[in-house]
Amino acid sequence: MKKYILFLLPLVAFVGLLVFLYQGLFSDPRAHKSSLLEHTMPAFSLPDLMQTERQYSAEVFNGKVTLLNVWGVWCITCAIELPYLTQLQQEGKHIVGLYYDQDIDPDFGIKTVSRVQQEVTQKLSQLGNPYAFNIFDVKRDLSLDLGVTGAPETFLIDQHGRIRLHHIGDLNPRVWKNKFEVLYQELVAEQ
Repeated sequence: MKKYILFLLPLVAFVGLLVFLYQGLFSDPRAHKSSLLEHTMPAFSLPDLMQTERQYSAEVFNGKVTLLNVWGVWCITCAIELPYLTQLQQEGKHIVGLYYDQDIDPDFGIKTVSRVQQEVTQKLSQLGNPYAFNIFDVKRDLSLDLGVTGAPETFLIDQHGRIRLHHIGDLNPRVWKNKFEVLYQELVAEQ
């Protein structure tokens, strides 16, 4: 009996590992569901990127359907999505940037706020500026509270400040049509 148990135990563990790995093979890493969906925005108090004396809180999302776009000048995919976000903004969508800078982190080197502002101004003048304003997530506290894994990521926030949709990756015409458009129109109609 002991021989069978000693033989079956590694076999069961191996089969379990195979099932686990097989599921991971066909999963989409961008398809994870945010635990914050249908919850209000986490509390925060963060400065405006360009006017650091101005502070924003979660109340800034009340009253208007908003796309919150997590981005950074270091992010190549963010640069690719900026022209489309600018087009959405020109169509009347309210877009707020959550600026996520890895260069402020001591592990990547020290950069001053004025240097970050210069880089942002340059990037937005080249590719378009879709943002009503940019929240400067200096220490990435809000990004962590939102479960952000990188940039770009976009959240659809309703007029009551509730997170209704979370997308990892760039926002492009296909993603807008398939994932955002219907819900966005419904939320605007409710407004």
